[in-house]
Amino acid sequence: MTKYLAFDIETRKIIPDGSSNLNSYRPLGITCAAILPSDTLKVAVFYGVDSDGRISDQMSPKEAANLVNYLSNKVDEGYKILTWNGLGFDFDILAEESGLTDECRRLALDHIDMMFHVFCELGYGVSLDRAAKTMGLSGKEEGLSGALAPRLWAEGRQQDVINYVIQDVETTLDLALICEQRRQLRWTTRRGTIGELKLPKGWLSVRNAMNLPEPDTSWMTNPWSRKKFLDWLNK
Repeated sequence: MTKYLAFDIETRKIIPDGSSNLNSYRPLGITCAAILPSDTLKVAVFYGVDSDGRISDQMSPKEAANLVNYLSNKVDEGYKILTWNGLGFDFDILAEESGLTDECRRLALDHIDMMFHVFCELGYGVSLDRAAKTMGLSGKEEGLSGALAPRLWAEGRQQDVINYVIQDVETTLDLALICEQRRQLRWTTRRGTIGELKLPKGWLSVRNAMNLPEPDTSWMTNPWSRKKFLDWLNK
């Protein structure tokens, strides 16, 4: 069986409500990250520490680089990194914060981003929470979100954010495994119907998903391009 390593970060900068262009607020900073291996299920949490040994506002470039090196070492040990939108978000931000762009590119291309796989198949994204709950998992805790996490961190509620990022990697790993077992992903659409994607070969890495034929998106008003997720790899 594949040894997975579920990975997720939370960012520091508070984004105004309703804003969808995160890039206009960069750099975003990283407050914390969680990594969960499928074989041990022992989560590792990363965050910055100040000179007094307390949790800092955000991870320093050196601390972010240590996170990259940890991930690289785990890949060398045979793990396959697993994310939900890690290509278009987590690894892009981690590259900027750590300065290790080349290494983050390699990690991003070789890992499994389930959301990117779905996007390459269908031409649109799917919510992790909607997919998890439709597949019979508990999903995200009500009242918490990635958009709210920076506000909570700034208010001193670091443990709430750490608990949230841990829950995200647990949900990511659980969803990956149950979908592989059933060879399909199901989710509830905004219209309340059930969407379904067959996974006859399981989840694809970013490199392999990129080679899938482009789906027909002529029915969509403003379809996303794969460049939305891939552009940072060429910077």
